[in-house]
Amino acid sequence: MSFEGKYNAKSPAVKRLMREAKELHDATDEYYAYPLEENLFEWHFTVQGPPSTDFEGGIYHGKILLPPEYPMKPPNIILLTPNGRFEIKKKICLSISGHHPETWQPSWSIRTALLALIAFMPTPGNGTVGSLDYSPIERQQLSKKSLNWYCDSCGKIADLLSYNKVKKPITEEEQHMLNTISLKGDVSISQDMPYLSNADIVEENELRHRNNINNLNAENEPEILNPPIEVISYSKDFLWSLLIAILIFAIILLLIRRLFLL
Repeated sequence: MSFEGKYNAKSPAVKRLMREAKELHDATDEYYAYPLEENLFEWHFTVQGPPSTDFEGGIYHGKILLPPEYPMKPPNIILLTPNGRFEIKKKICLSISGHHPETWQPSWSIRTALLALIAFMPTPGNGTVGSLDYSPIERQQLSKKSLNWYCDSCGKIADLLSYNKVKKPITEEEQHMLNTISLKGDVSISQDMPYLSNADIVEENELRHRNNINNLNAENEPEILNPPIEVISYSKDFLWSLLIAILIFAIILLLIRRLFLL
């Protein structure tokens, strides 16, 4: 596959995509991606379903549409194989996709996008754009059917992965990305919250729930009134007056006694 003479070799996007095409030239047992012969900015990819999930054994095909400003702007990811997790022929709403350029980082790549896609296949959809929440049985059935899926441009997708190729280990940066990246929910769900991962959203909801309970308990607690300070002060004045009166009475008695003794 050669694109010499078809594109401006000085373009940052062309340089980057040509480099990534060389790096991803050899298929692995986990993924394979390559640009179309007639369009460097449209790639087709094939990924294997993550093990120990409803997608295990399945092979899924899709395409990546890259903008002319790549890698400064994110790609759009579209799945073509029915899978029960993402709608087909519709742009997936990931924080590494074109739906949310504010979370995209130019250091991420097509390989990064594929790793993120594989990692998030078994996660709940939570109503995000382009997501589906099929039952485990339905996803397993689609997983088996996917082995016979055929792409008009690429052929039978089950033959595209290579099970003899040792896959490239995940770098520290990619692992950090996988730990922080997440599916981007519909903006209408929470317009006043910063972008959070699924775990962060659950934690945020738990905190809000606890705060609501605490506020409710505080409302139900009886109001503690200030002690009757004036009454206490009055009682102290009365005692002092009584003591003074007793002392005066005792002194008078002593004086009267001395008078009689004289």
